[in-house]
Amino acid sequence: MLTVQNLSFAYGAIQVLDDISMGMPEGRITCILGRNGVGKTTLLMNIMGLLRPTIGAVFMEDRDLTDLPADKRAAAGLGLVPQGRRIFPRLTVEENLKVGLSTLSRGARKIPGEIYDLFPILKTMSKRMGGDLSGGQQQQLAIARALVGDPKVLLLDEPTEGIQPNVIQQIGAVLERLVQERGMTIVMVEQYLDFVKEIGDRFYLMDRRRVVASGLTSDLNSDLIHRHLSV
Repeated sequence: MLTVQNLSFAYGAIQVLDDISMGMPEGRITCILGRNGVGKTTLLMNIMGLLRPTIGAVFMEDRDLTDLPADKRAAAGLGLVPQGRRIFPRLTVEENLKVGLSTLSRGARKIPGEIYDLFPILKTMSKRMGGDLSGGQQQQLAIARALVGDPKVLLLDEPTEGIQPNVIQQIGAVLERLVQERGMTIVMVEQYLDFVKEIGDRFYLMDRRRVVASGLTSDLNSDLIHRHLSV
């Protein structure tokens, strides 16, 4: 579904990504792991088109997205849940969700009822300001905002960061449901290993700008964790 080929990226003279290649299969949850500062967020921003690679390419279903801006990639079926959620605090929950409809044709710009089925709390709080929600509720809103655009591939950057355990479980159940019922492809940058092992299918492990290991999440052993994840 989603392929990254030989992608490199630099901020000026500072090389951040070096020859990254990944394949994210359809209907699976692929997890990108690594210590802080290895380029995980930068990689997602390159995939989404918010940054442009120095070299390399991004494909979705054999379509080359490399030269497309972020809005065109969103229209093609990419959805991003950014790190830190980035909801609009002075817009209501409903208004935040409507922002996510902007990539759809005007006739299709309606919040799907399924969104409130996945996240019932957002229905209850639809008229509340985004800034008044708890961190966990804001994360659910950020995910829902990406989903209203009907993406084929959902990119999530640290969805469990700063979230209480019961909400993490709710988010995990939603992601598994999206895979099982929609066949959605999910790419998740995450550092919470228990969450990765619980819902992830495959992983890529990054260190020093490169991919250093990959495989099934069941292959994540103590040696890999100690060498590339332990602080």
